[in-house]
This record gives sequence, C-alpha cells and structure tokens, in this order.
Amino acid sequence: MSAWVLPDHIADVLPSEARHIEELRRDLLDMARCYGYELVMPPLLEHLDSLLTGTGKALNLQTFKLVDQLSGRSMGLRADTTPQVARIDAHLLNRAGVTRLCYAGSVVHTRPASPHATREPFQFGAEIYGHAGLEADLEVLQLALDCLKASQQPTFTVDLADVRIVSALLADVKVSAETLDQVHAALAVKDASGLAHLTRDFPAASREGLLALLQLYGDVSVLAEAEKVLPALPAVREALHSLSWLAKQLPDVALSFDLADLRGYAYYSGVRFAVYAPGASDALLRGGRYDEVGAVFGRKRPAVGFSLDIKNLVQVVPSRALRAAIRAPWGQTADLREAIAALRSQGETVVCVLPGHESEVDEFECDRELRQVSGRWVLSPL
Repeated sequence: MSAWVLPDHIADVLPSEARHIEELRRDLLDMARCYGYELVMPPLLEHLDSLLTGTGKALNLQTFKLVDQLSGRSMGLRADTTPQVARIDAHLLNRAGVTRLCYAGSVVHTRPASPHATREPFQFGAEIYGHAGLEADLEVLQLALDCLKASQQPTFTVDLADVRIVSALLADVKVSAETLDQVHAALAVKDASGLAHLTRDFPAASREGLLALLQLYGDVSVLAEAEKVLPALPAVREALHSLSWLAKQLPDVALSFDLADLRGYAYYSGVRFAVYAPGASDALLRGGRYDEVGAVFGRKRPAVGFSLDIKNLVQVVPSRALRAAIRAPWGQTADLREAIAALRSQGETVVCVLPGHESEVDEFECDRELRQVSGRWVLSPL
C-alpha cells in the first residue's frame, strides 16, 4: 500500500473546505461569546479512567486506546468533549453559580457514525452548568439555532423529545439491561411488533404507554394527545409541560415532536433536541439536558448543552464567496515592502505574485492590484 494512503474514513482537508470550516469555527465561537460563553480547550487525550468515567463509558467502543510511554498508564483519544468539559466545571473551575462554556476541536472515533462519515469530526459545542430551570434549556436551544443562522443555513426543523417519559414508563419494570436496550431500539425504529413482544410481561400501564409512544410523533398537537393516552405519572406530566413551554417560546421555529426518540448519548436526563435541515442525511446538531454528567467527578449539578460536527455542517450550508484580496508584485524595495505592510496592518490580504506565477492565486478573489504610479504605490481595481 502506498505510504500516502490514509486510513478508511480519515481524510486531509484541502484549502477550499478548510477555509470554510475555519470561517464557520470563528462564526460559531463568536456567536457563543455573544451569549457569554467562555472558551475552554480540553486535551485531545487523557488517562482512560478519567476519559471513560461515569457517563463516558457509553463512548468506550468509540475510543481509541494507547499506552502512555511516560507513566505506563492507559490513555484514550477523546471521542466526545462533553465529559471533559464536565470535569473542568467540577474540578478546575468549581464555581458556585452559573458557568457557560464552549469549545471547538477534533474528536476521534474508532468507527464512523454512518457509511460516509469521518472518524475525525471537528466538534463544536456549548454548555451551561448550574441552572435547573427551563430557562437554561431555552437559552442553549436559541444559541444552537443562532449558530445555524450564522452558518447561513436558511431552513431547519427542531425535533423535541424528553427522555423522562420513557424512563417513567420503565421505572417499575424489572428486566435486564439488555432487554431495556432492545426496548429503546424498538422505540427508535417504531417496531410495533418487536416492542409488543419485548413488553409482553410488563405491567399493563407501562406496556400500553410504551406502545402508545410509537404513534406520538408530529406537530405540537402530539403533546395534547400524549396528555390523553399516557399514564398520569408525575415525570410524564412534567416532561410534557417542559416541551409545551419550550414550544411556546419558539413561535417562529419549525418544530416537530417524537416522544419515542431516544437517539443520542446515554447521558441525557430531560429535554433533548435535534435539528434537521434539507440535504442532511442526519441531524446537524443534537443537544439537551444531562444533569448527571458531573456526578462522577464529585459535583452533580444541572447541565444542558449541544454539539455539532463542523465538517458535517460545511457539507450542507451554502458555499461562501472567496475573501477579497490585493495582488501585489514581488519586490525587495523598501517602499514596496512598506506599502504592503501598511495594507496588511489594516487587515487587508495582500498576495505577492512570485516571478513567473502571475495566474496562480486560487483561494482569494483579487479585486485590486498594488501598482506603482508616478513613483508611489497605489491601489487600482482589477
């Protein structure tokens, strides 16, 4: 095999796409900063017993493992950044009040999430710690939507659910973890016959409620129907109230509901959401509430957030125009160098054309040219 051939689902990012990814990264971080989120940069690798502690165990199969040559301890490449940010909130910051954090960086997966997915997503996310009310859920959701708007994604639909509904229906059911996983899988794919078989020995209320969930998807009217057909359990009523309240706060957003949808990481504990857009084979971003995420680090407190893969996002959002630039001749004279330096200090992109390569500017739209007129260097339109 040729030395330059990369592993499956790993690829170089070439200039045009890299430029778009970097511009998106900056726009997303700027939007998070507008909301008051502070940037953190967790390490790409850390000790495995920290990386996969608690809720991180769900990522075990997605995590590359290696041995630290300094300590001999097992280490892992992060497959998701949320557990790391929870560790930062719990141990390094340890603030008493609300903490808003954001991040942007590569994660690495042992297997691709889909046939055409990369194993090296470029993950952006934002999380808020310390507030249990729905105000935090709404803020994170609004930030997520503003991030998509900043990426110039014109249309999208927000799908809402709440894991407390299924959890409440299964609370009194005594079955193995394997059976519970099969129930969750049947709910996700709307497998009525499979779910009926799996729940045949469940208490009647749980069984009927789970089967009813298979039909509870669609627009906001689903919530009213759920009030009628689901058991009147406190957790179910609280979840439906939360979804209804959020829907009222987003009157101009296209919303859908799927009360059986449990897709996403296992650490969600309340409202969860996914955003879909035309042309995307899967959700552009996912998020929700995960109040248990910091418990294993000794600090269980409210948490809600979202994340997305910028490499995935760049495939569906509109392409961006090339950045305007100035073409300048290559030269060694002091006055030319001073003129170029002055333009660059003003934030201009100046591309010096090397001798014999006058037509080789690719990733910049040179709309002006630096020319010498009557002994002075001046800008002229091209």
